[in-house]
Amino acid sequence: LILQTSLSIWGWGSLGVVLFLVTFGPFAIFYFAFYILCFVGGGFVVTLLFGKSNSEKYLEQCEHSFLPCTSVGIPKCIEEMKREARPIKIDRRLTGANIIDEPLQQVIQFSLRDYVQYWYYTLSDDESFLLEIRQALQYALVQFSARSKETDWQPYFTTRLVDDFGTHLRVFRKAQQRIAEKGDQMKDQAEELVDTFFEVEVEMEKEVCRDLVCTSPKDEEGFLRDLCEVLLYILLPPGDFQNKIMRYFVREILSRGILLPLINQLSDPDYINQYVIWMIRDSNCNYEAFMNIIKLSDNIGELEAVKDKASEELQYLRSLDTAGDDINTIKNQINSLLYVIKVCDSRIQRLQSGKEIDTVKLAANFGKLCTVPLDHILVDNVALQFFMDYMQQTGGQAHLFFWMTVEGYRVTAQQQLEVLQSRQKDGKHQTNQTKGLLRAAAFGVYEQYLSEKASPRVNIDDNLVAKLAETLNHEDPTPEIFDDIQRKVYELMLRDERFYPSFKQNVLYVRMLAELDMLKDPSFRGSDDGEGESFNGSPTGSINLSLDDLSNVPSDETVQLHAYISDTGVCNDHGKTYALYAITVHRRNPNSEETWKTYRRYSDFHDFHMRITEQFENLANILKLPGKKTFNNMDREFLEKRKKDLNAYLQLLLNPEMMKASPALAHYVYDFLENKAYSKGKGDFARKMDTFVNPLRNSMRNVSNAVKSLPDSLAEGMTKMSDNMGKMSERLGQDIKQSFFKVPPLIQKTYSDPDHCRVAAPIDDNVDDNIPLRVMLLLMDEVFDLKERNQWLRRNIKNLLQQLIRATYGDTINRKIVDHVDWMTSPEQVADAVKRFRDAFWPNGILAETVPRRDKAIRMRTRVAGKTKLLEVMPDELKHIIGAETTRKGILRVFEMFQHTQLNKRMVYVFLERFLETLFPQNKFHELFNKLHSRSKQMQRYKQRLHSTQAPSLQK
Repeated sequence: LILQTSLSIWGWGSLGVVLFLVTFGPFAIFYFAFYILCFVGGGFVVTLLFGKSNSEKYLEQCEHSFLPCTSVGIPKCIEEMKREARPIKIDRRLTGANIIDEPLQQVIQFSLRDYVQYWYYTLSDDESFLLEIRQALQYALVQFSARSKETDWQPYFTTRLVDDFGTHLRVFRKAQQRIAEKGDQMKDQAEELVDTFFEVEVEMEKEVCRDLVCTSPKDEEGFLRDLCEVLLYILLPPGDFQNKIMRYFVREILSRGILLPLINQLSDPDYINQYVIWMIRDSNCNYEAFMNIIKLSDNIGELEAVKDKASEELQYLRSLDTAGDDINTIKNQINSLLYVIKVCDSRIQRLQSGKEIDTVKLAANFGKLCTVPLDHILVDNVALQFFMDYMQQTGGQAHLFFWMTVEGYRVTAQQQLEVLQSRQKDGKHQTNQTKGLLRAAAFGVYEQYLSEKASPRVNIDDNLVAKLAETLNHEDPTPEIFDDIQRKVYELMLRDERFYPSFKQNVLYVRMLAELDMLKDPSFRGSDDGEGESFNGSPTGSINLSLDDLSNVPSDETVQLHAYISDTGVCNDHGKTYALYAITVHRRNPNSEETWKTYRRYSDFHDFHMRITEQFENLANILKLPGKKTFNNMDREFLEKRKKDLNAYLQLLLNPEMMKASPALAHYVYDFLENKAYSKGKGDFARKMDTFVNPLRNSMRNVSNAVKSLPDSLAEGMTKMSDNMGKMSERLGQDIKQSFFKVPPLIQKTYSDPDHCRVAAPIDDNVDDNIPLRVMLLLMDEVFDLKERNQWLRRNIKNLLQQLIRATYGDTINRKIVDHVDWMTSPEQVADAVKRFRDAFWPNGILAETVPRRDKAIRMRTRVAGKTKLLEVMPDELKHIIGAETTRKGILRVFEMFQHTQLNKRMVYVFLERFLETLFPQNKFHELFNKLHSRSKQMQRYKQRLHSTQAPSLQK
């Protein structure tokens, strides 16, 4: 029944549909649906309109019935907003220099246009907000400019900047040393280097570590935001700073729009490499330097990049269709490229296999090494340090030191006897005193090396020693008194298997050849047993020791001398400004009394102090000359303080007990206080150079004649060595002089470990040396790692540089440094820097697009080119002083330091922090930076280790 009913329903329904379609057609369904939709839509619209009108009427009734009256301020605010905005006048003056203000205004305009206007105009067309931001920026720049004008930038650029760079290099060097000690335990050497670097930084700084800022982009952005907000607090008016919206806008523009892109660019190793190449663009690349870089490279990426470029050039040359003379040129180029490819392949295979070979050990095992004669080793400063190290290992250092000491004695005695003869011709007699000091010096050599009490003692024929002792007791000492024993000692070092013959088989000898750059192209030929070497009394590298202590003038104890500085003033001579001190001198004799005035500059005091402290070593620990002040040294208050200090210096110098202790001092004091122009001459170092150059010329002429008959490579090597003989003599002489006449200091100095402090930390601001130049000398010490070398050589290298700068070029170099800093901070240079910044960020007034990162192969080849350029620009004189291998390692260490983005960021942030500390000395930026970096993980670990090491001692 149900089935029949459902069938009937479906049947009638189907019939109805068929009839509907037959009657009205197939489109009737669409018309029917459309009519229904219009009916429903119309009803909805009518209901909406009716409901809206009724709701408005109801709300209006409710507003008048229940809501309170509106405030009077709202209509006034609306009325004020409807008025036309009054134009805000902005003073376009920023720094007071039009050449700086113009590009600065353009930078402000471009910054607002590209960082604010492009989105602000989509929200509002009101100009007042933009003008307020511009006014706030200009006010901050005006305050910044005013602070800059009040700041003395010379100490920052000449001392603090160099100190920060040297400290950064020291941290990098120590990090490299720690990684080298770990060996092959690292998985990622670059990442391990960065972690180790910041470990060393926190150990050295002890209060701060910048690892988070340099390694985490999020923390870096947060640091810059905090820093910019602090700067805005200092530079903006309180009202503008309290406006959070404007403050946040300016903060983001400064931190993310300007500072962050600038820091990223300065930290990019590829950018630094390009800049290095641009700086020394005038220097041509040397093929030998390029091949040395390839052979020493430990970066597979560099080698592959060079190999690919060489292969590309090789294919191009082979594709050329040439004939005649050009074919020979192309063949040579093809052979050179094939050699480069071969070297790269060999180096890559060695690095990939992990079988790195020490070239020094390889050369030592090879066996065929050039022979450097012993007499040349003894006069070359680089070679001597290795021979000295070897002699100390074998216990033969006494022989070497004796030979060196006798050289110093001989040259000094010859000089003093010549001076004595010249004084006798002038009618001055001081024979007994000079010979007495010569005898004391000779006895000093005897007691130190040959007597039974000597430790260690030079083992030589007892008959010769006894003969020498008898001569010393009964005859006047002569320059040649030690010649017989010195000749025996020389022959002993030359022939004894323990010394020179074994030294030639030692790894130190090979390292010496590497420092002399003689491993590849032997510059010396000779027999292994030392034949052909001769001893003619004194080798060409004689030591110059100016013992002017021996030339004394007789002092008359009845003469009383008094002096004091009565007045001081500032003089201007041909554009040069300097302070002048008027010294009133009283000299009283039994029969007469004299008074006069003489005028001296501080540089005269400094030259006089140098002379007497070098002649009388004991005075260096007693007399302290007031220190130099490079900057602001014409201030009246400072001149009065210096006058007081110089007076104290004079009174101590003229103390009767001081004059009795050093009778020869009176001659120098009288000469300094005489009423005449003070003559500095050439300086003490230059005088010493002249005194030993003349007696050296004859022996040098003999060497030159011998050199002419030798092969070119040998002659070149011997010429280089002979160029250094004079320098060697001066440094050895200083050591001998200290050993003869050194007096223990009155107060023993205490030193902290210099390797765990900043580079300039040991420098005392009150010393009499030039602070900027001393820091630069310390920086050189850090670059070439002289602390790790023979301490005798390191001390003499530094003494040589200090004497050279102090005696000949010190004032000139210092003046050039000061002038260069003044030039760097001049309005013209500041304007030029702002223009370069503007053109870099907005070339042709358009915001620069992000520069795409260059291809890795191009970056690697740039690295190779940069290293090659740096090695090529290094002077040969530097290699001769400290060694070719040391110079190469120092330069490559500095270059490698710049190849890590995180480490470069650390250095940029250090420079920035020191800049702000100098600019705002009253705002305690040092403490602020310590707090901003306090979240450092390395800092927290360091404190934990420090606490764990201190806890046991506290419990005890």
